[in-house]
Amino acid sequence: MARIKTDKDVTRREVITKAAASLFREKGYKAASMRDLAVKVGVEAASLYNHIRSKTELLHDVCFNIANLYWEHMGQVETSNATTPEKVERLLRFHIHQMVDNYEEVYVSDREWRHLAEPYLSNYKNQRRNYRKRFAAIIERGIEQGEFKQIDAPTAVLIMLHAVSGIDSWHRSREKISAEALEENMVTLLIEGLRK
Repeated sequence: MARIKTDKDVTRREVITKAAASLFREKGYKAASMRDLAVKVGVEAASLYNHIRSKTELLHDVCFNIANLYWEHMGQVETSNATTPEKVERLLRFHIHQMVDNYEEVYVSDREWRHLAEPYLSNYKNQRRNYRKRFAAIIERGIEQGEFKQIDAPTAVLIMLHAVSGIDSWHRSREKISAEALEENMVTLLIEGLRK
């Protein structure tokens, strides 16, 4: 029987989770099967259960791994000594990097989270909502300090996050600019759009 191949710093569970993210992005969570995942990983379906309990557990891992990564970065940005525009830029650049570098996991956490089981679904929705509120609070601070235009901060956050989510089409483009140029273009357009 084949064994799951890993690098020395990666566990078998991490290999399975990464493969699951790729599969969920390709087929969608509902259509993906454990048999599909076993083929992708190169093992018998039954041997997957030595490392995970269910497809639901894999979706949970993908979604919360990404959510916790964003949550942790938000905390670092909030407590930094950076100016308000610098904080928004750091958050935006982090989102762009995650979408470029961890595309499949971010894509799944952004589009397939609705299939999470309770109580995880409610927890995930609350975490997403609170993250957006924290992001909006930073923009509101910039408005109060006269650094940003008088705009609706929650709307600005949604526009920024949807713009970053649109990197999906960049991933599929045959004639794409470099990731660095993409990042600089997005940061320039989105940050300058806020400034007074």
